[in-house]
Amino acid sequence: MSSERLPEGWEKRESKSRPGQFYYFNHATGTSHWEAPKHDDVPQVRCSHILVKHRESRRPSSWREDQIVISKEEAYDIIRELQNLIRLSDEGVGGESFESIAQRRSDCSSAKRSGDLGFFKRGEMQAAFENVGFSLKVGEMSGPVETDSGIHLIKRLA
Repeated sequence: MSSERLPEGWEKRESKSRPGQFYYFNHATGTSHWEAPKHDDVPQVRCSHILVKHRESRRPSSWREDQIVISKEEAYDIIRELQNLIRLSDEGVGGESFESIAQRRSDCSSAKRSGDLGFFKRGEMQAAFENVGFSLKVGEMSGPVETDSGIHLIKRLA
């Protein structure tokens, strides 16, 4: 493989079906292209999340509740409980899926899309959320993440 400089998140690979021909794979989006990416091709990730707001959140209301009154500590307790339910589901011993919990329990309007926030680039989300989203592997779920919006569980989709 050549040592050409590629934008972050891109890798040059040799085609298995066309030996000697190379393509470019983007780890963040899971897409590939025959043409080399330009350096202005900014890496993106796609994440879903579950948000539990608390009374100190920047907007302590949601589609579920007009006024959120729980403490930050209670929000952490809830998010850890939800995390355990998701782990049980992933292990096939009960629990509930991330997507189902996001639909029912997330304080974000993305709940109607199972928590899916779509693709985003660096600089488009709160720093703590963004840093975790970019650090996760596809399919991986974070532990609790605190932002001004509340406490999140984040799952990277692409």
